[in-house]
Amino acid sequence: MTHAQNAPTPPASPATTPASDDPYLWLDNIDGAKQLDWVKARNAQTASKYAQGPEFTALQGRLLEMLDSDAKIPMVSKIGDHFYNFWRDKQHPKGVWRRTTLAEYRKDKPAWETVIDLDALAAAEKENWVWHSAQCLKPDYRRCLVSLSRGGADADVIREFDLGTKTFIADGFTLPEAKSQVAWIDDDHIYVATDFGPGSMTTSSYPRIVKEWKRGTPLTSATTVYEGKPTDMSISAYRDRTPGFERDFVQRALEFYSSETYVRGKDGKLTRVDVPTDASTDVEREWMTIEPRTAWTVNGKTYPSGSLLAVNFDDFMAGKRDITVLFQPDEHSSLAGYSWTRHHLVLNVMRDVVSSIQVLTPTASGPWKSEALSGAPALSTVQASAIDPDNSDEYFLTVSGFLQPTTLYYGVLGKGEREALKHSPAFFDASKFVVTQHFVTSKDGTRVPYFEIAPKTLKADGTNPTLVYGYGGFEISLQPAYAAGAGRAWLEKGGVYVIANIRGGGEYGPRWHQAALKANRPRAYEDFAAVSQDLINRKITSPRHMGMMGGSNGGLLAGNMLTQYPQLYGAVVSQVALLDMKRYTHMSAGASWMAEYGDPDKADEWAYIKTFSPYENVKAGVKYPPVLFTTSTRDDRVGPVHARKMAAKMQAMGFDASLYENIEGGHGAAADNKQAAFMSALAYTYLWDHLK
Repeated sequence: MTHAQNAPTPPASPATTPASDDPYLWLDNIDGAKQLDWVKARNAQTASKYAQGPEFTALQGRLLEMLDSDAKIPMVSKIGDHFYNFWRDKQHPKGVWRRTTLAEYRKDKPAWETVIDLDALAAAEKENWVWHSAQCLKPDYRRCLVSLSRGGADADVIREFDLGTKTFIADGFTLPEAKSQVAWIDDDHIYVATDFGPGSMTTSSYPRIVKEWKRGTPLTSATTVYEGKPTDMSISAYRDRTPGFERDFVQRALEFYSSETYVRGKDGKLTRVDVPTDASTDVEREWMTIEPRTAWTVNGKTYPSGSLLAVNFDDFMAGKRDITVLFQPDEHSSLAGYSWTRHHLVLNVMRDVVSSIQVLTPTASGPWKSEALSGAPALSTVQASAIDPDNSDEYFLTVSGFLQPTTLYYGVLGKGEREALKHSPAFFDASKFVVTQHFVTSKDGTRVPYFEIAPKTLKADGTNPTLVYGYGGFEISLQPAYAAGAGRAWLEKGGVYVIANIRGGGEYGPRWHQAALKANRPRAYEDFAAVSQDLINRKITSPRHMGMMGGSNGGLLAGNMLTQYPQLYGAVVSQVALLDMKRYTHMSAGASWMAEYGDPDKADEWAYIKTFSPYENVKAGVKYPPVLFTTSTRDDRVGPVHARKMAAKMQAMGFDASLYENIEGGHGAAADNKQAAFMSALAYTYLWDHLK
């Protein structure tokens, strides 16, 4: 789900939303002095009610202690001979990019070598840098393209960095702040898609043009590789530098779930990879894997949505269609992801939202060999990923559950048992709680799962403060994961915590997602209402004691539960949310999500979109539960305007609606651990105050 910081928020179309029809349109000026004064006044009101006193201070401190803990697992990725980690703690609030060896990493307290100290860099350059990423050039991994954000926005600055000297290269590849996409070609050339000036960005606020840029030349001299349409979502290119399998690709994202991939020949000619536009592909050495989002018929055979297919890439480009089915979903299972090692393909599979791992191995002829990697505890998540797919069959594996702190394992496929490398500390006493999974029938008869984490001593008397969390969009799954924050902020206080696996997510693959697209979006809200009602029917809680929370698309979920099902909740928290669905395509990166929600500028699509636009549907005279909207001024993905306008409208109607807009933080609403602890403590305190 993103607008260059130096570009204005696109104005509303006069034909769509006349300013006279929306008295809060003035809040669209994100950085205007008058608007920020209004925001600061609302922040002060919210903080004075919910972010004061010893209980709030203690909770914020305990959450910050957890975020800053040196005992957390420092997750790493291998670059060359070292393992790299980005780390924030009390001494490094902005963070350090650091490295170590595998031998050191095995130790309880590894010796780390600092590569970039972001706090020192920010202080020296008088910039509020937030770390985004580093993309390093293999095989020697000496040069990297480092992406840094001002204040946490999606737009970032890109600068070339030397890993040997640990310094930025003064005359290296450098790009000013924009939503750029870059990739190495070789030592002296990169692919660059960025803001090249007027007309070079899509209506979704991403690059429309990708070019090849030579070292030592001005960006204006870069040669165009591909130019998309303004209505495309984004354009990018990259080189696969796997030794012996070097290939160049251009990717044209038509919309969120639709794209075209081209192979770029040495003569610059582009040849399209002939798969459906809604299928995702990945090329690794001789193999291409294909994941069709809708059923795909090839040579008279149909491959179902959500399956994983494999073909020899060169044969496929030559016209052959010898396709191998590696995974096929059923009513209960879906593919959560996969990762190549040097000789194997590791599948992360979900069955009713619970994980398992399969290891597939290509054979000279016939079906691929399949073996299970030893499983995980009940109701937990296990995820495996390759460490160095070009050179080894090493892998990392994590195991986590709502009450089970994460364990990180290291192993080599085909070489004995894996080794437990790191254990995350326990941040709350899990012995007092129990995890259960439940299923409820939604309005249209669909069976919807949800997880419940509750005290073992729970009494089903309808009085338990219960927080229901959901997302339900963009094929994103909510799997079991250690509930460190909820444990300290909610469970320890006696609350019940619930995760709803509603449609729109990816818990059962593309079909689960597509069941709540566009005109079917209300299915997600019906699912969430069914889960909430089931908690009432089971006497776990009651509307007086039940709250719900969600962020981003989940914030839109929260807005709709507020406006469509107000009778179910005692309080609602909507974080970094979409709320004004009439104008969402004209704000920040909203145009990129029309494949999810539809186009409100088309009358026939607005006819259904308006049914799930909270800003449109909040009405005077209705009894709504108290609601807190949180957002960030630097969120250039969804943007803060949704929350501002919704809070302003509800306050003018006399409703109990609070707003807190963090001035920094981007779409995550926090630029460092201290801000994250404050925003989290604010949300939990708000809910507890209203639901206890």
